[in-house]
Amino acid sequence: MEWLIRSVEETDESYGKRPNERTIEELIRNSVINVDKHAGPTSHQITLWIRDMFGVKKAGHSGTLEIEEIPE
Repeated sequence: MEWLIRSVEETDESYGKRPNERTIEELIRNSVINVDKHAGPTSHQITLWIRDMFGVKKAGHSGTLEIEEIPE
């Protein structure tokens, strides 16, 4: 593999960071969390719990989190 050339460039922090250089706070703030929501709590309640657990100002969900039972 002598023909393989690897280019190494410096990252300008104004454009972001490499994932392994991000702090836990940055990772949490910019994350997506998949939730397997069971019957009972509403989508809104789950969203509020997630927001409070991670101490972030904003949290939301996309689409419905309700599970439709598959008939046998």
